[in-house]
Parts: sequence; C-alpha cells; structure tokens
Amino acid sequence: MTNRSIRDTGRRRVCSFDTRLGGDGWDAVYIGEFELPDDYAVADGETLDDGSVTDEKNAPSDTSDRANPNPSSPDRWEARFQRLHPFGWVAAGFAVLGVVASVLDWDLLLARMPWWLWLLTIATVALCAAPSLLHRIRLMIEWVSELGGTLAIWLAWVIFFIQLFNVVTRYTNNWFDADILFGETFSLGWMSFGMLFLLGVAYGMRNGINPRIDFWWAEFSEKRKAWLDFLLHTFLLLPFLVLGLRVLKPFAASSLGYNRFANGGEGRWPSGWRVWETWEQATDAGQLPVGPIQAFIFVGFVMWTAQVFAEIIKTGFIIAGRTDLGNIEESDVPLRIE
Repeated sequence: MTNRSIRDTGRRRVCSFDTRLGGDGWDAVYIGEFELPDDYAVADGETLDDGSVTDEKNAPSDTSDRANPNPSSPDRWEARFQRLHPFGWVAAGFAVLGVVASVLDWDLLLARMPWWLWLLTIATVALCAAPSLLHRIRLMIEWVSELGGTLAIWLAWVIFFIQLFNVVTRYTNNWFDADILFGETFSLGWMSFGMLFLLGVAYGMRNGINPRIDFWWAEFSEKRKAWLDFLLHTFLLLPFLVLGLRVLKPFAASSLGYNRFANGGEGRWPSGWRVWETWEQATDAGQLPVGPIQAFIFVGFVMWTAQVFAEIIKTGFIIAGRTDLGNIEESDVPLRIE
C-alpha cells in the first residue's frame, strides 16, 4: 500500500510517499520524497497539504527521516574514524614507530627525528581529533590552490603576448642594427611557462583533472575511491613530496644567493640591496636572472604538498562517513579513457 501527499514549501513542490509491504511474517516500510516539476497537476486521489510547510527553514524536525530514507548507523571502523580522522591514526602509528626505533636504536632516520618533527606529529594527531578545525584548514588550502589556478590562467595570456612579441621581433630585427630584446623575451617566456605549471599543479589536483583510468574508476563507490586516494596519497605521493621539499629547500636558497659554504660552513646570505647580482643568470643572450624561478620550484612543491594534505583530509572524512565534510562533488567532465 502506498500513501502520497504533496506539499508546497513556497519555493518548490515536494511529493512525499511511504510504501508498506507485508506478507509471510515480515513487514517493511519505504519512505522518501522527491521534487515535483512546476507544471505538475495534482491527480485524483492525491492529498494536497497546502500551507503545511510554508518555509523550508521552519520545517519540522521529524522530516529528517524522510530526507534520509534508510539511515544506517556507522560501522565499527567508521565510528573509530569519526572520533579520530584516519590520517590521525597514520600519524599515531608513525609516532609509535619512532618511539620503537629510538628505543631499539635502529640505524634509520626514524630513530633520529628532530624535536620539531615530534612536535609536528603530536600536533597532527591532536588536530585530527577536531574535524571542524581540520575542515577549515582544508578549505583554506583549497582557496590558495584556486588562487594559484586563477593566476595561472592570467599567466597563460602573458605567455601568449610574450611569444607573440618574440615572433614579431624575429622578422623585424632586419630593420634595426641589433636584436630587440630577443634573448630577454625567450628567457621570460620559458620562465613564465614554468611558473604556470607550478601554479597549476595544485589547482589541477584540487579539481580532479589529473589522469585516471576512468572506465575502471567510474564504477567504484565513493568510499572505495576515497580509500584508494587516501592510501596512495598518504603512503606514496606525500612521502615523495616531502622528500622533494627536503632536496629543493637548499637549492632554492642557493638560487637566491645563499652561500652555504661561507663562514666555515655556517652559510651566509648576500649583503647589500643589489642581491639580484648574486643570482644565477640564464645562458640566453639576454642573461636574465633565473634565481626567482628556480626558487619558485620550491614554492610550487609547497602548494602541491598542501593540496595533497587537503585531499587526504577530504578522503578521510568520506571514509569516516562524514560526507557533509567530505564535499563529494559531481563532475561534469566527460568520461576519458587514459
């Protein structure tokens, strides 16, 4: 037996229904609702509850069961992950391994972690116990990634006009005695293109445009996708990026004039305000300084690492059943086969 009722919420018309099935000693009730089109005509036998709900904001609280027709309590693992984000369990396991390695005096970097890494690990575990704060951090990281993507879009136009100027001057230099900034525009073009990529890599990961095996991936449930992303980002991509930051940090400093062999190995930054004279120069005719773009490789990896951490936060929330914080977005990108 099916009962239906239609109510006008002021902004949309909603049809609520409940179906009762019974027989052979069992009984089941299915409850749900769906939105009606504006031109829907009430049929004979349907009840119209005019004015029963005048505003969605003032709807009675008992309608929550209709919005979630089959509520299910979290399983054992979801309950644990809701108390502590999955990445918090990973950080806690990392801390336990560090303690064991230190006690057993293993010949590994894990047994000789500096104090700030211990502090960072403990702070990560504590942070993962506060889902609302973790969610705000993710939103802030994604805002920075979106800003980087916007700058990359505008930088693409800059590159276009630089290369256009380069092509035009290539054929007009015969009218003059010397080249018109030919070497400078060539160097500026490839440096701008490199900066575009470094700005856009975090934006690409934020919007999920990285290549996937879509004909296989699309059949997975949201939770299975989240598990795959969480495990691969946490145990493969994140360690690679941390290693890259470790390598790129001294490279970025030396690109900006830092001499790590000065003062008996203590290092020294260039003195004076004409610091660009200490930067490495391009081998092109213009010999523009390449120190800033080399240092920006480190900045790009920092943005990429931060966005990977944001993805770990998001997929961890989906694993824990907190889809309200996971923000699952339906993509309108057509299916690709990579």
